[in-house]
Amino acid sequence: MEEANDEDVVARVQAGDMSSFDILIERYEKKIKRYARKFLFKDDADDIVQEVFIKAYINIKSFDAGKRFSPWIYRIAHNEFINAIKKKKTEKILFFDFDLLFPHPAARDSADGEAINNSLRSMLDKCLDKINVKYREPLVLYYFENLNYKEISDILHIPASTVGVRLARGKAILKKKVKETDPTYE
Repeated sequence: MEEANDEDVVARVQAGDMSSFDILIERYEKKIKRYARKFLFKDDADDIVQEVFIKAYINIKSFDAGKRFSPWIYRIAHNEFINAIKKKKTEKILFFDFDLLFPHPAARDSADGEAINNSLRSMLDKCLDKINVKYREPLVLYYFENLNYKEISDILHIPASTVGVRLARGKAILKKKVKETDPTYE
């Protein structure tokens, strides 16, 4: 039997089969937690992810069945994360394993690339908290959540061309910060 897509599961939930919401949680919980941990304070991530799913459950009837579910749930997460950052009055990230200087995750497969990534990890962690959220968030969504420009555009409510610009600027800013931290980096 073929597995139902997200939108079909949402339709079942909207029709009153509230237990089908568990399928959506199962599909998205790890992804949203990963996104949260890379974007927020580790201590807060689980609680905020729980809030994301509560809001999604409460608002599931307003989901437009003609659209994809993935950007909708990520948009709810985005809003919750931004609210959490505002509450903390800081943009500091506790953990961010950013692989920016290498190809998109789908293209990464060499052992050398992984070794280089490991050596840069701590340096990137130090540099990333210095990048504005408007550049950091598209980087997280693209490189860690493997979302495309259109999906990121839908989540952030910005044009796809702006996503590309923010990714490029974010990479440039991060590269500059890495060079400031380690002048031997090329």
